[in-house]
Amino acid sequence: MAGKPVLHFFNSRGRMECIRWLLAAAEVEFEEKFIERPEDLEKLRKDGKLMFEQVPMVEIDGMTLVQTRAILNYIATKYDLYGKDVKERALIDMYTEGILDLNEMILRMVICHPHQKEAKISMIKDRTKNRYLPAFEKVLKSHGQDYLVGNRLTRVDIHLLELLLYIEELDSSLLSPFPLLKALKGRLSSLPNVKKFLQPGSQRKPPLDAKQIEEARKFFKF
Repeated sequence: MAGKPVLHFFNSRGRMECIRWLLAAAEVEFEEKFIERPEDLEKLRKDGKLMFEQVPMVEIDGMTLVQTRAILNYIATKYDLYGKDVKERALIDMYTEGILDLNEMILRMVICHPHQKEAKISMIKDRTKNRYLPAFEKVLKSHGQDYLVGNRLTRVDIHLLELLLYIEELDSSLLSPFPLLKALKGRLSSLPNVKKFLQPGSQRKPPLDAKQIEEARKFFKF
């Protein structure tokens, strides 16, 4: 019997958090080995475990996987969270790419230099309310179903919930004009596996504090 997946990343959200979310939604227990020093990352590189010399990296089912999208694709396929056919998968991929685009903007904003932050926040808010959230609200309105694709839970619903929670942290008023997305957020948050992941003490990571942001800047030398 295969052991638990092992996640190699920093003790923070970053590009690993969507992987944690998806595993939790699939009710898969996982272990984490945190990178705490530059030497930890260098050891993974020297051991040949990082194909492109970067994390996230997940050890799962006898494989060593890197690249966030590849890891997510594998987990979604294995746990039947990737739609019932090739057409549903195409929609899931398309919606997921949009979610990850905005997620990446938020991720970069968190660790940007202070003098850039106000402009980045303004840009993110504008795109959130005028580009991304209207698109997903339109999808839900177009078919009147409880989930984005196929009227059942798929990976894209989990990715969207994660994003909506980040948006609420940034400015909760951004969700106000989108009643269908607010309702989706409520439904997804009530799912047993998701509800458990949202509880204190889970492996879900909190926002970075000022000290962690400064440490990240030193680690990555920017």
